[in-house]
Amino acid sequence: MASFPDSVNENDIGTAKFIGELLVPVAPFDQKSGREAWTVAFAPNGSYFAWSQGHRIVRLVPWTKCLKKFSAGHSGEGTNASSPRHLSRQNSDGGQVIPAASEPREHTIDCGDVVWGLAFGSSVPEKQSRCVNIEWHRFKFGQDQLLLATGLNNGRIKIWDVYTGKLLLNLMDHTDVVRDLTFAPDGSLMLVSASRDKTLRVWDLKDDGNMVKVLRGHQNWVYCSAFSPNSSILCSVGAGKAVFLWNMDKYTLIRKLEGHHNDVVSCEFSPDGAMLATASYDTRVIVWDHQKGTILLELGHLFPPPSPIFAGGANDRWVRSVSFCPDGRHIASITDDRLVRFWSIEERAPQAIASLSNGLSCAFSAEGSVLAAGTRDGGVHFWECPRSIASLQHLCRMALRRVMTTQQVEALAIPTPLRDYLTYKVI
Repeated sequence: MASFPDSVNENDIGTAKFIGELLVPVAPFDQKSGREAWTVAFAPNGSYFAWSQGHRIVRLVPWTKCLKKFSAGHSGEGTNASSPRHLSRQNSDGGQVIPAASEPREHTIDCGDVVWGLAFGSSVPEKQSRCVNIEWHRFKFGQDQLLLATGLNNGRIKIWDVYTGKLLLNLMDHTDVVRDLTFAPDGSLMLVSASRDKTLRVWDLKDDGNMVKVLRGHQNWVYCSAFSPNSSILCSVGAGKAVFLWNMDKYTLIRKLEGHHNDVVSCEFSPDGAMLATASYDTRVIVWDHQKGTILLELGHLFPPPSPIFAGGANDRWVRSVSFCPDGRHIASITDDRLVRFWSIEERAPQAIASLSNGLSCAFSAEGSVLAAGTRDGGVHFWECPRSIASLQHLCRMALRRVMTTQQVEALAIPTPLRDYLTYKVI
């Protein structure tokens, strides 16, 4: 069994550039489970990085501080990315406006139980609560409000103010582990939680965290969920090969995507919303045109690939996490074979690889130039994403697909070659 197809020479694959790591001090007796970094996350505005470092603890670190620590003169995001915006901000309880500090502060948060899921949420004042009948709310979130949601082993969800480290809300309704959390990217502060109790729950934080809806349909654990960039569609994945798409305006099931042969554990939409990447224990990442329900690309991690009847067995190629780069051209995957792979959406072989033992989770920075990966020992490792100049075709597709579905593009009254030029095709 090999990690790459016979047609690919492993020596021809590039090596991703390692830029730094955040490690957790370990006592000699502290070598067992409980230290896993199940989730890593970047704030939408690039100001903070957070990870669950095990034993109930979440660390919040200013991202620019991380980059300076890794290398002050490093080429890439550490030198050419502008510093995160520092705005005056309002207390979440509606109090006085507090001037933003000159430097964001680092926080260590004790969540009271093992942390499985993390998500940042930012507020947009124009996005009002869907609960229109209530005129008074306990929390009045300011324009630059930044929240952190943590999903716990006991089924609770805790909401924290990132700037102060203060606990704001304690959401209780799940009956088992909250495995994953995701905020709607439109600034509405709608939060979706995925749980081992086989449900997804929708919470409205602008309505003081009231639960809006329970989404049922999964027959087994729900591992992960992700919003489309326009917040209209939610993907949820779980045990039993499940990939579900939900209409988040009506809270109804759109369709199930069929193609995986084992539990599906991670998912993420492309920045333009035209594609969906899902990762599974069947050793594959599948890139979908979710609007048509078709498979565009399969990224294999074991060759020859296991037949469907054996894809449910244990092997050292289980894919643990997948992340779409904000440039829309690259995908990263974390696998049990101790490798991080960087893929292009136009190729079946990795563009670059890096060594990583016991990887569990990954996420790209807001600018897309750095990948963070969490491990079983509670540490986080960082690499630069491969860089290349985007083609005119990719730029045109990204611009168009942000506002048009596959069906709308195919219905355009334009010449067929141009229509094909603007459509993501099967690789």
